[in-house]
Amino acid sequence: MFSRLNNWPNIRRVIIPTYLLILLITSCSSAQDIDLLLKGGHVIDPKNSIDSEMDVAIAAGKIVKVAKDIPANTAKKVVDVKGFYVAPGFIDMHAHVFNGTTPDAYIANASTSLPPDGFTFRTGVTTVVDAGSSGWRNFRTFKAQTIDKAQTRVLALLNIVGTGMASRYEEQDLSDMNPVMVANMIKRLFPNIIVGIKAAHYWGDYSQVQKAVEAGKLADVPVMVDFGEHQPPLSIEKLFKEYLRPGDIFTHTYAHGPQNRETVVDENGKVKPFIFEVQKKGLIFDVGHGGGAFAWRQAIPSLQQGFKANVISTDLHTESMNGGMKGLDNIISKFLNMGMSLPEAILRVTWNPAQVIKRPDLGTLSVGSEADVTVFNIRKGDFGFLDTRRLKMKGDKKLEAELTLRSGKIVWDLNGTASAGWETEK
Repeated sequence: MFSRLNNWPNIRRVIIPTYLLILLITSCSSAQDIDLLLKGGHVIDPKNSIDSEMDVAIAAGKIVKVAKDIPANTAKKVVDVKGFYVAPGFIDMHAHVFNGTTPDAYIANASTSLPPDGFTFRTGVTTVVDAGSSGWRNFRTFKAQTIDKAQTRVLALLNIVGTGMASRYEEQDLSDMNPVMVANMIKRLFPNIIVGIKAAHYWGDYSQVQKAVEAGKLADVPVMVDFGEHQPPLSIEKLFKEYLRPGDIFTHTYAHGPQNRETVVDENGKVKPFIFEVQKKGLIFDVGHGGGAFAWRQAIPSLQQGFKANVISTDLHTESMNGGMKGLDNIISKFLNMGMSLPEAILRVTWNPAQVIKRPDLGTLSVGSEADVTVFNIRKGDFGFLDTRRLKMKGDKKLEAELTLRSGKIVWDLNGTASAGWETEK
């Protein structure tokens, strides 16, 4: 007993250094728990009211910390983004990505729709919502063909027409507008993918909208309405006040089609008073730029008079991307040049659409959320922007996506910001 006590100083010399070594090893391994650190950027995260220079730490595909001066030695990889803006991955709430080869098809399983990955990351988009390309009859094809294969997160609005946007002809078939089948597909089969219902391109009265809203009530999801192609135009005030609910979405907000679509701005350049009224009550206005649904003569007076769409989106398809629309980055730039502040614009491509589609896990850099991140700059210069009638507005600022991260993985790096120089290659 006494001999053991007498040996305690020698035992202590062995035990304590061993303990310190274990502590050192543990601290070294835990010191680099961060996989990727975006350092020095100006973070804009409207959901969390962040608009300042901060670092963003990512591990295992998740946001683990957003704070000032996170030590660089705690990360396995550090990307210097000083001078850039950092935001949640952009959400494009109105796109058409049911790309396919069906002969004579319009949007559903057609070449007019686009494969998402080729047109999302380069503009800072990490999530798209396909706006009714498919209906309940062909949604499974869309899912297998596009949604399950894309790196981009693809969500969907299900068309009230069973065959979706096969052609304008099929879109007139009231007998194929089945609220029960639409609601069942959403609630019973794909509640995590289908986030709403679409009504569009109907030549008749309000019947299509009524069926879509009926389905929306059964499935507890919002309805997006494209309300054009009526000759003479039907009343949008009646649409808003008698048929749509708070949380439902009116798309192509700034379209100018007075022959077949009532506009939000009247012939005297004034925003109609009921527009402000219904927006205040919860109706959602979506840009849905598209190939023919955005006009300066609607958008500029609207912003000047304080009417701002809740969501900025593209209506992406082959006809829009090669026209005045181009991409979500280009549309955001248009709004910046019309006087919208940068935080307001980022709100409309992140947290606002996330709330509209009832996906609060998206559009934010909250700790624990999936690390979908857009790093961008605002270029200064002499630029020109087109509306869908190919009329030009001049501007001096342009948003450009530098880095896009999807689930913590870098999927777009415009200028090699996150890459090592070739000289370092061994």
